[in-house]
Amino acid sequence: MPTILIIGATRGLGSALLSAYAAHPTNTIYGTTRSPTAPPSPPSNTHWIPSIDLLLPTAASAIASAIPKTHPIDILIISAGIFPKESLGAVDWEGEVKTYTTSAIAPVFIVHELVGAGLLGGGAKVVLVGSEAGSVALRHEKEGGGNYAHHGSKAAVSMVGKLLSLDLKDRGVAVGVVHPGFMRTDMTKGVGFDQYYESGGGKLEPKLNRSVSPSASL
Repeated sequence: MPTILIIGATRGLGSALLSAYAAHPTNTIYGTTRSPTAPPSPPSNTHWIPSIDLLLPTAASAIASAIPKTHPIDILIISAGIFPKESLGAVDWEGEVKTYTTSAIAPVFIVHELVGAGLLGGGAKVVLVGSEAGSVALRHEKEGGGNYAHHGSKAAVSMVGKLLSLDLKDRGVAVGVVHPGFMRTDMTKGVGFDQYYESGGGKLEPKLNRSVSPSASL
């Protein structure tokens, strides 16, 4: 009976993954939401952890304390993200801090707390949702600059994932950073990628469940 923890499970990719995992009755799923109340009528194998704001330093410990010691995590997916639109003439300090904290700082503390609580051990898998947007090599002049928080935080996610993989190797925990491809969700609306939507194969949010079909083994 695999146990899956999804951070950022109420929207976009996180929501789709939760629904896909919940379709397998032998899975036990924990999902976080920023709301103080859990979404209504969850599947019987799904448990919500409410009031999780990754911008707060207490979020990681709150997540760890909400999961019973009898349910160590087999798969941890950190899908939460923020995307403030920026240009050189309109930068966003608060947006950048929120984006880096959510994408690259909070994951370190979440893993730290779960390991310390004995909830993330040998055989577990950690998946950080990154993006090719964080690749320096793939960024070309024709695409221009801007959106500093998004691109910079995704580059940071890649490094965080690498460092965590080194620290967790001896514990038998695998860490991966994945690029799911462009998906047209609430977070990506109006951020400049829409022009590539049809030609790039982006998925409408209602179709995410069909485009991502995880098994318990990921």
